Amino acid sequence: MNEMLSARPADSRRSGKDASGGPPMRLVHATEPVARALAGRRWMPIWAVIRHRGRKSGTAYATPIAIVPTIDAAIVMIGLPWGVNTNWARNVVAAGGASLRWKARDVELVHPRIVDAAVAQRLAKAPFRRVLGRFPAAIVLDRAAPPVE
Repeated sequence: MNEMLSARPADSRRSGKDASGGPPMRLVHATEPVARALAGRRWMPIWAVIRHRGRKSGTAYATPIAIVPTIDAAIVMIGLPWGVNTNWARNVVAAGGASLRWKARDVELVHPRIVDAAVAQRLAKAPFRRVLGRFPAAIVLDRAAPPVE
């Protein structure tokens, strides 16, 4: 895959923490190889790869993320444990959508919106509600209608 995984600013690597208040870079670097290897595979239904473009640079990115099972099959929800300023989420909202590699299939997503923890908990399946209560927010996207042939 020629796409880059979520790049972080060079100065954030020195400080050990993302400049936007995101995850510690040691954690990112330690988990990135595992996430990259597992995300989007058929046998790994929680992890996916979201493909998006930088809102300023236009650079193509592929970011491993965890899908939160929802009570509505028409939506896809992704928790934002590092907050609403997560770069990939801001890129997706600015673009109005993204594509997702999930369960070995490509899914087009539209109408992204950031929701708070209370809304995310209501949309999540029961076993995941407690976890989402600890996240400051989530991003919810609609599955695009399949093309009519």
